[in-house]
Amino acid sequence: MSSKRGKLLIIGFGPGNEKHMTFRAREAFLECDSVIGYNTYVDLIKPILTDKQQIVRTGMTEEVSRAQEAVRRAEKGEVVAVISSGDAGVYGMAGLVYEVLMEKGWKEDEGVAVEIIPGVSAVNSCASLLGAPIMHDACTISLSDHLTPWELIKKRVEAAAQADFVIALYNPRSGRRTRQIVETQQILLRYRSPDTPVGLVKSAYRERQHVVLTDLAHMLDHEIGMLTTVIIGNQSTFFYDGKMITPRGYQRKYTLTAMEQSLKPHERLKEEAEPWALHQGIVEETESSKRTSTELAEEALALLHQETPTETVGINGLSVFKQEEIFEFAVSPGVIAKTFTAEQLLAIANVVGKEGTMEYTTDHRLKISVPTNDPTQIIDELNAQNLMLHPIGDVIQVKACDFCNGEKVDAIPYAEEIQQQLGGKSVAKQLNIGINGCGMACYGAVTDDIGIVFRKGKFDLFLGAKTIGRNAHVGQPVAEGIEREKIVPTLLAIIKQYEQEAIPNERFYKFFKRVGQVQGYPYREVPAQVVVDAVCGD
Repeated sequence: MSSKRGKLLIIGFGPGNEKHMTFRAREAFLECDSVIGYNTYVDLIKPILTDKQQIVRTGMTEEVSRAQEAVRRAEKGEVVAVISSGDAGVYGMAGLVYEVLMEKGWKEDEGVAVEIIPGVSAVNSCASLLGAPIMHDACTISLSDHLTPWELIKKRVEAAAQADFVIALYNPRSGRRTRQIVETQQILLRYRSPDTPVGLVKSAYRERQHVVLTDLAHMLDHEIGMLTTVIIGNQSTFFYDGKMITPRGYQRKYTLTAMEQSLKPHERLKEEAEPWALHQGIVEETESSKRTSTELAEEALALLHQETPTETVGINGLSVFKQEEIFEFAVSPGVIAKTFTAEQLLAIANVVGKEGTMEYTTDHRLKISVPTNDPTQIIDELNAQNLMLHPIGDVIQVKACDFCNGEKVDAIPYAEEIQQQLGGKSVAKQLNIGINGCGMACYGAVTDDIGIVFRKGKFDLFLGAKTIGRNAHVGQPVAEGIEREKIVPTLLAIIKQYEQEAIPNERFYKFFKRVGQVQGYPYREVPAQVVVDAVCGD
């Protein structure tokens, strides 16, 4: 071995177009003394090589000899580039080079240096030309049985089909190897609809690039060869305006305010279906078209799909994975009531069953998550037990004390009206409104985003509490003695300003600080906490 330490640069140069090669890959080619690769790949990168570099070409099935020659040259002190299209670690040369090194007893600290330079794999470059088909779980399967037994490949295809992966097929067919793609189609058709979208991409980002959109039933009607990558969608994939798209979300969740209803992918992005977006779900409306949040929620629930089991029977009676719909919501005895009855708990347990989950939250509610095809039945069952259902997510939560078990009744109507007017309303970030029925404030309303305390027949208002972090603090007292009939309009005005001016995911205390004034109430900097050493030492 040479006294000069050689180096192996295992380069994935992407699809072949120079524009899609990483900066590090281009830089690495300038560092190497020799370049070793398959004939076609050498031709693709030849424009960026120099006359000083020695080029070693081999045929398609001579991967082992390429790896051995690269190691031999590196051991002599050369900097050697071993090239692969796409990514060198995906059906490329990286693993094979390591195997050759291992046979020689190579150790990283004392042997030749090795650097793996990643590139854009075919699954990524082809997907970009098709649209967005790889937006959820996907797998790559090579149909070449040159190194892998065909029976094993078939098992992998079947497993991927049953699990509803988006599948990218590499090396789908060659001049002598033609039956594998036919058998693969037959396997997939046992689990997936003949209408399943399929994309065929040949020579992505090269001179002879060719893109075809078809379906599973007709994919073999088109030319498929070694330079083709076949991408087969899952049961959610669809075509739109010449693009193949797989939705990013799979398990469709929804709550009472229809924040994530199981609408078609393009429908769920409409303004009225996406209240968390910049437009906050506000759409142009006329006096005759205005509807309450309850009416909108009921309409959204009525639009839910009725058939979304986790596992369903596929074609020919075979089991195949399908997405399920999850109904998420919170439940409590009421805004004021804090006590569950045994009958209510039994009803909740019956709704949750074996498949659902139930979580007790810091907001004194039970968060329920249930796979279901019929959310209205759940709502009816729990409402029949006088339970209050609440949406979850970035909504307003109204939290009130029990008013000393109802003995202090003066503020109860206002708590109920606040819940009716604001409870469950979609906002930029979850916002808690706390209500206390007396000056003791034992329920901690002053620690909520907006706190109101009923005292001496009127309301005191606190804004902008921060409940977490080392700099946590209570809300700022911004007003005392607000008349009873003015407290609800005051809160409505504050929430309206927050809705209109908050940026997405902006908590109320950050919003208050940023805008400096909410409905005439100025923000004041909270004094920094001073840490005082204890007189006893530690």
